[in-house]
Amino acid sequence: MTPVPPPTRVAIDHDDYHAEFVGHTADGRQFFLTTPFRFASDDDPGEEFVALFLFDAAGTFLEAHIDSLGPRATLDRAHAQSVHDARLASLGPVTYGRIEVAPFSVDRFGTTFGLLLREDTECTEDGGDPWWVELEPGNYMAFSSPWDSGEYDT
Repeated sequence: MTPVPPPTRVAIDHDDYHAEFVGHTADGRQFFLTTPFRFASDDDPGEEFVALFLFDAAGTFLEAHIDSLGPRATLDRAHAQSVHDARLASLGPVTYGRIEVAPFSVDRFGTTFGLLLREDTECTEDGGDPWWVELEPGNYMAFSSPWDSGEYDT
């Protein structure tokens, strides 16, 4: 059986849920503004973030601007909203809509962020596409083929 290559681009359609802030800047870049998180556990209070990911017009990752907001238990929601609003304003005029971007990762605050490739080897046994692209940290958006569908699982 021929191995299935990982996706080179993932479509994300604008919606009113996790993909509310995806689209294009006036200069043609693509953006994704989101709120990743690290789960709390017995020995880790977790952490909330605001992340702005920028891509060129072809979907190649350019840069990430990530702000730590601290643990969810002590989250100042007004401050979190002001950080989010400031990151959005930093883009200038935007048009919300579908983006098509490459998987990527960056490390900040001791955490890996991005649209990360994950291979599910059980899928290859039945001939399916073994790849997933997961938004991390938090894994609150998971993409699978067809990669141009724009849809995700939560």
